[in-house]
Amino acid sequence: MAELVFFSGTMDCGKSTLALQVDHNHRVQGRQGLLFTRFDRSGEAVISSRIGLARPALEVAEDTDLWHEVSRRHRERPVDYVVADEAQFFSPEQVEQLARVVDDLGVDVFAFGITSDFRTRLFPGSARLVELADRVQVPQVEALCWCGARATHNARTVDGAMVVAGEQVVVGDVGEREGTLDVGPVGTIAYEVLCRRHHVRRETAAVAAARGEVDVRAGVSAGSAPAAPR
Repeated sequence: MAELVFFSGTMDCGKSTLALQVDHNHRVQGRQGLLFTRFDRSGEAVISSRIGLARPALEVAEDTDLWHEVSRRHRERPVDYVVADEAQFFSPEQVEQLARVVDDLGVDVFAFGITSDFRTRLFPGSARLVELADRVQVPQVEALCWCGARATHNARTVDGAMVVAGEQVVVGDVGEREGTLDVGPVGTIAYEVLCRRHHVRRETAAVAAARGEVDVRAGVSAGSAPAAPR
């Protein structure tokens, strides 16, 4: 029986890598799939991972009807599965369309996304996926906070300072350093993952480095041993 499966986690836990692996595993068995994404770090119409893997995909816009897109292609050539990356950026209505793809067409849907934003608020698309998915799974690879603890929260910095207010989704020019966005008058936006303790305290790796608690380049404490959770 077809399923809607939501793989959810923080940034840096390998969601896009897993999305590409799932696609590969199904393709080598002769299954026909469709790949969708929205706001990928590498640009439009591609699913890319931080370790260098990439595959072409269909870009989802605000007005994309995923039921129409999949069912139309399914009539032309049977579709066995759908991979939907960056699913946190999908609208609740688009998530409902994916659920209909599963129920009415018998097509497996594998969605991958971040659950909550830098304010620790659920993305609407992710919230709807949690509500509708047959299964919600956490990727096996854990992202780590600078202290060495499991990272559970995503943090946004603007010109180096952590912020907890602002637009949920910000689109700008990708900077030279991976993970940064130049948003003109807003400033340079970057993201990092933190444990809950350090997210609440607004203690990023840069803050810890300024206090001499961690070498952000080496990822270890000032004493040359892995940093312990504070």
